[in-house]
Amino acid sequence: METILVTGGMGFIGSNFIRYILDQNLDFRIVNVDNLTYAGNPENLKNIEQTSPENYFFFKSDICDFATIDKIISKFDVNYIINFAAESHVDRSIENPSIFIQTNVIGTQTLLNAAKKNKIKKFIQISTDEVYGSLNFNDLAFTEKTPLSPNNPYSASKASADFLVRAYYKTFELPVNITRCSNNYGPYQFPEKLIPLMINNALNNKQLPIYGEGINIRDWIYVIDHCKAIMKVLFNGKVGEIYNIGGSAELSNIEVVRKVLNLLNKPESLISFVKDRPGHDLRYAINHEKITKELNWKPEINFQDGLEMTINWYLNNKEWLNNVITKDFI
Repeated sequence: METILVTGGMGFIGSNFIRYILDQNLDFRIVNVDNLTYAGNPENLKNIEQTSPENYFFFKSDICDFATIDKIISKFDVNYIINFAAESHVDRSIENPSIFIQTNVIGTQTLLNAAKKNKIKKFIQISTDEVYGSLNFNDLAFTEKTPLSPNNPYSASKASADFLVRAYYKTFELPVNITRCSNNYGPYQFPEKLIPLMINNALNNKQLPIYGEGINIRDWIYVIDHCKAIMKVLFNGKVGEIYNIGGSAELSNIEVVRKVLNLLNKPESLISFVKDRPGHDLRYAINHEKITKELNWKPEINFQDGLEMTINWYLNNKEWLNNVITKDFI
């Protein structure tokens, strides 16, 4: 049985990835390392240790702690590292960039050093389309060859981490892949992000704050489609390559919010336009032709269906939502 070390596995995408692997009954042991910051919620993987006692292990640790990470890798004979761990909210990065540099840059370097020492088979860096910067409305979508041009401290820290991963491949021949994905949505997403925040506010008849005029466009992907793409890269990705992962679902923020309100039968009068975010990127769009052509992956869940599934999940998991909202996230 091979072992995957998943960092940030209590977060939104990481926890969905762990559930996906365990649900597939693949012959893998999962070791989850998470520092349980505000967005790392143990309830995201509630009961997993009981239902998969031989395949799942959790350790609370900072990815910047080399000694602990090295010990875990050695103890479990880790074969692969998938780095989901990151500070990921743009607004928070504007308020306090230092935390983002520490986790997203220094933390990634620490993991790379541990991977190099222990000669792991592959290191996958989970990055973001935000490292490419912003597009105008008529620009072509980002490809893997698009120059990096981050516009906020969060995306700058992720771009820095990507450069480190590339450097360890080029300098030390560490087997790596970098994946850059568009905006994820789905179950277990911390309710500071657009879709779960809008769902929660609408359910409670609170104002739905939208930056500027709501014209900013994002490409959306259902989180399980992202998880499937990561598995394709893990098994079949060519070492050293970057793969863009997109959902083929470009929508403006105002369109997304109106869809949420429509599905919840709530009035558009709940929408409230607020002062725009500093350096707010106008548009992200992912060209995923490379991973589709080379690894036979494409998104399977269209946005409307995915949004309906997401809303139904939040409606059926109000206890989870209420427990998370007790934290100070706004």
